[in-house]
Amino acid sequence: MKHARDWFYSIPTLAAFGFVLGFFHIVGLVALLFGQRPFEKTMAALQRSLIATFRISGVTITVEGRDGFAREGGFIFVSNHQSMYDVPIFGGLLRRNYPKYVAKKELAKGIPSVSLNLRRGGNALIDRDDREQSLEAIRTMAREAERRDVSVVIFPEGTRARIGELGDFRVGGLATIMEAAPNLPIVPTAIDGSWRVFRRNMFPIPYGAAVRVRFGEPIARREDESPTEVLDRCRTWIETTIDGWRSEAGGA
Repeated sequence: MKHARDWFYSIPTLAAFGFVLGFFHIVGLVALLFGQRPFEKTMAALQRSLIATFRISGVTITVEGRDGFAREGGFIFVSNHQSMYDVPIFGGLLRRNYPKYVAKKELAKGIPSVSLNLRRGGNALIDRDDREQSLEAIRTMAREAERRDVSVVIFPEGTRARIGELGDFRVGGLATIMEAAPNLPIVPTAIDGSWRVFRRNMFPIPYGAAVRVRFGEPIARREDESPTEVLDRCRTWIETTIDGWRSEAGGA
């Protein structure tokens, strides 16, 4: 019965999802004619709209800590990564911070709106087989983010945790961002439950999945800071936050 309900709501959700991607691809192309900021505002609207489509399948998002930092301007968000749903969550919640992402270059083609945003939105497209290219792309993204006072999101696990487990955090990407953008405060961020939304790759979407997001207190930058220590601090905070949530709920 539950599986039938999942499919019943997934069909209109998927239809709305496809429509939103197609519609904003066209709007995004038009927005590019007017400059970077109109395009960024369009992509922010895209990501908020994508969040809205999942409400058809009963997906909820609870947000904590959003008042702990400015709703505009540049930050470095260090987060765990559970599914592709995390990206519109950041883009939708931080719509005036205009977050930029690190993504595989393969995602820069073939996906309406998403690929357009990755190519033209100031993100870092990396070749995982070319370390130097990857670091230079991340460095360029971070420098430009600081120059324009917009934000960067880094998922140090480097891949999605498909059943919600917290993986190892790699320091390379964050160290590069910290060096290239020395004035952007760092905000640890925990996400849990988003893995459930995509656990079957949306075929179907489990009805009523609950997602929680918590932003930590910004970490001020110091001249003598260690990227490894900052990363360890972020990971410990994220792990403690997720464990606390799951203890409240009686498990994962």
